[in-house]
Amino acid sequence: MVDDSFTTRELLRSILQSAGYDVTAAIDGADALDRLRSTTYDLVVSDIEMPRVDGFTLTTRIRRELALSELPVVLITSLASEEHRRRGLEAGAQAYIVKSQFNQDSLLKVIQQLLGHEE
Repeated sequence: MVDDSFTTRELLRSILQSAGYDVTAAIDGADALDRLRSTTYDLVVSDIEMPRVDGFTLTTRIRRELALSELPVVLITSLASEEHRRRGLEAGAQAYIVKSQFNQDSLLKVIQQLLGHEE
């Protein structure tokens, strides 16, 4: 879970932990890259607008620099334009969720599908 907003980070951590997931929080994309270099994760959920390394760059670097082509990435953002959505998917994200349309159940369903735990 990558988000520079403490409130958002803790909300998403709570949602994911309540659903039974082990969650590691990173404060921005640079922190997430450091963690990904030293630990194996099953999935990344990231904001886009963050200092140091944004979510687009994080996703691109996960794919190219870390060569983690199979690691699912979900971007959750306030950037609602089709151009931003396309940019996120082109960077390598499997899902793009707009915060104004955020729904806890749909987030968990997307994560279950990406991890192969469909019900």
